[in-house]
Amino acid sequence: MEDRFSFLAEWYDPAAALLRRYQLFYYPKDGSVEMFDVKNQRIFLRKTKYEDIHQEDLFVGNRVNVFSRQLHLIDYGDQYTANKLGSKKERTLALIKPDMMTKIGDVFELIYSSNLIVTKAKMTKLTWSQAADFYAEHQSKPFYNNLVQYLSSGPVVAMELMGDEAMSIWRKLLGPPDSTVAQREAPQSVRGQFGKDGIKNVGHGSDSLAAAAKELEFFFPSTIGHGPANTATFTDCTCCIIKPHAISDGLTGKILNSIYAAGFEISALQMFNMDRANAEEFYEVYKGVVAEYARMVTDLCSGPCVALEIRGTDTHKTFRDLCGPADPEIALHLRPNTLRALYGKDKVRNAVHCTDLPEDSVLEVEYFFKILDG
Repeated sequence: MEDRFSFLAEWYDPAAALLRRYQLFYYPKDGSVEMFDVKNQRIFLRKTKYEDIHQEDLFVGNRVNVFSRQLHLIDYGDQYTANKLGSKKERTLALIKPDMMTKIGDVFELIYSSNLIVTKAKMTKLTWSQAADFYAEHQSKPFYNNLVQYLSSGPVVAMELMGDEAMSIWRKLLGPPDSTVAQREAPQSVRGQFGKDGIKNVGHGSDSLAAAAKELEFFFPSTIGHGPANTATFTDCTCCIIKPHAISDGLTGKILNSIYAAGFEISALQMFNMDRANAEEFYEVYKGVVAEYARMVTDLCSGPCVALEIRGTDTHKTFRDLCGPADPEIALHLRPNTLRALYGKDKVRNAVHCTDLPEDSVLEVEYFFKILDG
């Protein structure tokens, strides 16, 4: 019998304002998908080859796009799928500490090369009391005050990592907690390469699944608006979006490194899952103006994107120059070192969006960091 994975999925139908439920089948042999309408008990989509879904995209909690419908995978459809795809899957917190902000691209690279997926990400700055709450278990230890002081001294990036044995893989990537020990015993680890001591030791990793659940809830609470605030300044800035295709191709780290290498500051960073209505609203300025508008909307809600607030000298103009022409083919000929020339595929999947009009710069940053993260 042909291998087949099954998931229970929900899709919000904006026309009917209803949440519709489907069983999604995936056939790894040829990458085919099939959908069954649960309520009406009938086939909704006959078995069809679909190249935009891969086996690694299939896990509970993820969102996948099937022919422009964004499906939220809410459960395994059968025990076989749960055993085969879910048994080793874990979620853990990866927290990158203040000294590492300009090296965040390197951390994304390491995560991607270890077959882990970043499912949530947010740059935030903890207050003293938030940092004290986070490290409450160390309250009786002599280094506690220094730890809290350091964690609240600048921006941090919190990430939810997902994958087989994610917790132990991330802790191994980090290396021993004391950076001097890491330099000696695990020189290739993140702490071995970038750490300074036992406090300024690059990052934090959950030490148990129970701790991971608690720590993820601290940074990414289920109640919207209750987590630590983002770091957007909304001044002298412009907006950049790392598009879904670039994230699934593992280019996030390379793009962040290129932005830092060009001398820009990333003053806010957050991962978003856009629904179609949000994508249409964000790209509304292009409607009727750009032939690719409909495809741009579909692309933006095809998976997670990362929104950035960028700051620098004459930010809007210089950052647009770094991004290059919208068509990567033209960018390759005219500006081969631009982001779209280096990482883009075509005019729609061109790696990054950047604000086109200077007067829209703050508005676009506000759309993500005030409206969507409100």
